[in-house]
Amino acid sequence: MLSGRAKGTPKHRDGSVEPIRELRVVRASAVKARTQTINQIKSLLITAPAAVREALPSLTTTELIRRLAASRPRADLADPATAVKLALKRLAKRYRNLSEEISDADADLRVLIAPIAPGLLALPGVGTETAGQLLVTAGDNPDRLVSEASFAHLCAAAPVPVSSGRTDRHRLNRGGNRQANRALHTIVLVRMRHDPRTRSYVARRTLAGLKTKDIFRCLIGEVSMLRPNPWVVTPW
Repeated sequence: MLSGRAKGTPKHRDGSVEPIRELRVVRASAVKARTQTINQIKSLLITAPAAVREALPSLTTTELIRRLAASRPRADLADPATAVKLALKRLAKRYRNLSEEISDADADLRVLIAPIAPGLLALPGVGTETAGQLLVTAGDNPDRLVSEASFAHLCAAAPVPVSSGRTDRHRLNRGGNRQANRALHTIVLVRMRHDPRTRSYVARRTLAGLKTKDIFRCLIGEVSMLRPNPWVVTPW
């Protein structure tokens, strides 16, 4: 860059994608805090007195949070069982508040994303979170990405050849924007489970002798072709 040889165009931050990026920062921190909260709850349950553990058998996260938030610990805080019940109750309330914050953020993000990329949200396996990440990765000036191949490389979806004298194959790219790659990974996982066309493709390639990781690589490469150029004129 300093020598003047760099030819890349930087992302602009003055368009409709910038608010999406800013709100996703808040959402990401809320998700991280909620994960930390449920981990703390489970950790306290492991070390809690037997009476507390036995009163909370194997439950789903939703049911566990509901029961802990509705509990009414006694006022004797010197009792270890009472103290851990109170701690679990407060953590459950924190978990609920963070879940509401995440839901509010998702609603706000959908309001911002829907007018920009309605076609992207309509694609199988693409939700608010993955669509927002792909938009942020492309930036407010997606025309800087001159081809689908450049976007695939940016998202670490461009295949890397690992052929030898006996084989001719590629592997997944471990570089690039890891958050964008995670979004593509999520889209492919959802499609492999719920999209009939993708499941048919997986079955066909499996019969052809491809391994699951190779099929996954092919699907990520296909999904990475979702590049806008630009989406303001031609929606995703």
